[in-house]
Amino acid sequence: MQETIVFVCPHNAAKSVIAAAYFQQRADQLGLALHAVSAGTEPSPAVSAAVVEVLRKDGLDVAGYQPRLVTPEELTAAARIVSLGSDLQAFVPATVAVDDWDDVPPPSQDLGAACQAIRARVEQLITELQVTGTTEEERRVGLWLR
Repeated sequence: MQETIVFVCPHNAAKSVIAAAYFQQRADQLGLALHAVSAGTEPSPAVSAAVVEVLRKDGLDVAGYQPRLVTPEELTAAARIVSLGSDLQAFVPATVAVDDWDDVPPPSQDLGAACQAIRARVEQLITELQVTGTTEEERRVGLWLR
């Protein structure tokens, strides 16, 4: 069974798309049963063209991705939630843990720096997930750290 990691940014046009793409690529390389998705709190009509291009250079195709609104249901069901500058109060109860990656620079100002920061955060998250485990049983016995 795959666990879902949800990446959320306001417009689902840059940061969350980058994070989900890099995360899924790395999880697949490592053979981890993890599935990354991205969404936004106020979705844009399309993914940033610059993001599509930079990810294409890394072998990732997001050209057909359509930004979408995050749902409370998917956040509640997620194994992990990562916010990249989004206020998720309206979408999740206060008891649901959210990782805040608010230190990622705005892609519109420095796309390279944003990608680098997101890649570093993805690597940290992957390492943490490998160490702590992601299965429902592991979470029940307290091995899942959020």
